[in-house]
Amino acid sequence: MTGPAKVSPLPLAGGSGGGLARRWWSIPPLTPPAGGRGIWLALLPLALAGCNNMVQQPRYDEYEGASLFPDGMAMQHPPDGVVAREMPQEIAAARRPPLTKALIERGRERFGIYCAPCHANDGSGNGEIPARGFPHPPDYRSARLRAAPVSHFYDVMTNGYGVMYSYADRVSPADRWAIAAYIRVLQQAQPVAPPRDVH
Repeated sequence: MTGPAKVSPLPLAGGSGGGLARRWWSIPPLTPPAGGRGIWLALLPLALAGCNNMVQQPRYDEYEGASLFPDGMAMQHPPDGVVAREMPQEIAAARRPPLTKALIERGRERFGIYCAPCHANDGSGNGEIPARGFPHPPDYRSARLRAAPVSHFYDVMTNGYGVMYSYADRVSPADRWAIAAYIRVLQQAQPVAPPRDVH
């Protein structure tokens, strides 16, 4: 059994010591008892096994039975009248804004940033990216895309099409509508392009 902590005087400049204010409290270091290392090594696997509880939690899978609910199913229908939190914003964003000069100017600016590198400034599909060996996008001046509704271009920017990936995380819904309006201006300002040869 160990005794109380030892108190040793702190020597002063003059060589004298003593007094509580002049003492240095020293606590002896903790030393594990004999055979303590073996106990810690034996408990280590149990501690590591406990760390896995967060990964291997009990849970229900889709379509699995559950006694928590009256119908006995883990998946439950939402209550009547519930809508997703982002649904109102998505519905509002999907509405086509009125056509104005400011909308077309905004579309021209955004088209030059996001679309022209592949589609070219005139919408021909002969941009800088295809000139370096990437696939050519379709020509906006073609009869097929002239007949497409403006919402088609909005949908392509939102979801992607063919080798073009979605731009939904880069171009806001309002800017997608602006670009779509500008594409329609490009189509009306130029003659119908002949079908492109596919090699």
